[in-house]
Amino acid sequence: MPAPGLSILIPVYNRDVTILVSDLLEQLPDWGGPAEILCLDDASAPEFRELNGLLRVWPSVCYQELPRNVGRSAIRNQLAAAARYPWLLLLDNDSLLPDDQFLARYAQARQLASVLIGGTTYDVAPPADASLRLRWHYGRAREARPARQRQLEPHAQLTLNNILIEGAVFRRFGLDENLTRYGHEDTKFGWLLRQAHIPVRHVDNPVIHDGLEPAALFLDKTRAAVQNLALLYRHEQLGTDTRLLRMALRLRQLGLSRPARAMLGLLQHKLRATLLSAATPDLRQLDVLKLYWLLRELH
Repeated sequence: MPAPGLSILIPVYNRDVTILVSDLLEQLPDWGGPAEILCLDDASAPEFRELNGLLRVWPSVCYQELPRNVGRSAIRNQLAAAARYPWLLLLDNDSLLPDDQFLARYAQARQLASVLIGGTTYDVAPPADASLRLRWHYGRAREARPARQRQLEPHAQLTLNNILIEGAVFRRFGLDENLTRYGHEDTKFGWLLRQAHIPVRHVDNPVIHDGLEPAALFLDKTRAAVQNLALLYRHEQLGTDTRLLRMALRLRQLGLSRPARAMLGLLQHKLRATLLSAATPDLRQLDVLKLYWLLRELH
């Protein structure tokens, strides 16, 4: 009996995804049922649209382009709406497959739960470009976690990259399109699943994160994620299971929010400069900078 069908959803923005799609195509038979790959471009630069336009003639691939940028949540919702099959695999466009057994492992694991999180890994060797090392160190220390560790807080550790999920579950909740900045779409989605008592199962089937950003851009995106976290808390009281928000709220409860914000404000430029220049950055300094940003958002 063939497996239920699989739709692989890849939002594309300023990235050549032909290698990722080619590797996925080779593994589609391992799923054991019908499968398709949907790529939707979110108004990328012309050179990337030209490169990825080749995908239009590839078998089992549907490539389309949006006329304007709609953002991370909206494009995933559109991809899910267009999917033909009952299982969805969401992959970021800067992912690479770790080996030739990626889809086979998911095919074997799909009986475990309606939501499976495969995880993320990083190259063992640091990047030669020093400007990429902050993102690499962060990824290795904070994101590349084995399934047994992620399963300790299954909903809080949910990520939208490399998630295999039943389409009916995804469409029931969808992603919050009001979160137009980078970050924490997965925080709200995980909270909604937890509120609905839908189990999340973490498995060891990571993709390789190949899209390391320069340190300055990574800090900008991190600040945008902090702004989204503050927005979720102010409007919906979400995010209190994150260590960062718990710390900020504890300081406010103790009446220390304002003096902490003032003190950290004096340090912010030095912290940023150190993070941008250090060969081996201290991620605790990044935590302090994130706390300062959040205290400013919550005051």
